[in-house]
Amino acid sequence: MSADQMSIGEMLAATVPMARTLNLEFLETTGDKAVVALPDRSEYHNHVGGPHAGAMFTLGESASGAIVLAAFGEQLARAVPLAVSAEIAYRKLAMGAVTATATLGRPAADVVAELDAGERPEFPVSIEIRRADGAVTGEMTVVWTLRPNG
Repeated sequence: MSADQMSIGEMLAATVPMARTLNLEFLETTGDKAVVALPDRSEYHNHVGGPHAGAMFTLGESASGAIVLAAFGEQLARAVPLAVSAEIAYRKLAMGAVTATATLGRPAADVVAELDAGERPEFPVSIEIRRADGAVTGEMTVVWTLRPNG
């Protein structure tokens, strides 16, 4: 399968070893929303039997990367997406499989307009991490930029 035929999840799994290591499941990847699941595996657990904080951070960051690729994939020939900063809050005990849902914090068209104007736009991606029962166990924000090539 060529790179242009790969899904975003397949592309991330192929190019980001940590996503592969955690067996992340890319359930939905559009320019409006990305949903990624972390399976419940004992090797990902912390001292209380739930997913380790580092695994949940990677889950959330991977969901943010998936939405960035979906929303700005057409810009990859002229700009590189890079995470600028990240913040996470652990709200409730996470047990079992968890799912991260990422959404853009700014309209993609506004970000592209800044890139068109020769700027290096920054934009937030908000992520909610939930247990199977729907409880929000974590909230995360990753600020991304599109760094123009050259």
